[in-house]
Amino acid sequence: MSSRTSSSPLARSERLAQSPVIRRGGQWWLLTGSGSILATDPTFTGELDRFAAAMAAADQAVADLRSQQDDPPAPHPGRQR
Repeated sequence: MSSRTSSSPLARSERLAQSPVIRRGGQWWLLTGSGSILATDPTFTGELDRFAAAMAAADQAVADLRSQQDDPPAPHPGRQR
């Protein structure tokens, strides 16, 4: 069963990458040109949850790498020129 609303649930929501899918209030919504549709299929929403978790992990890994690049290299004791 799906629910349709004419107002966009985009406010205070989390878009999944560049897709027409957002998560708001723990629920996934599919955005269309004429409104939004609540995604209720547990298999589909489970896949969206897994994809969102993978994207968050990838974003964190990139942030960690960038942070390491911003840190100055540690001096190596005993290596002087």
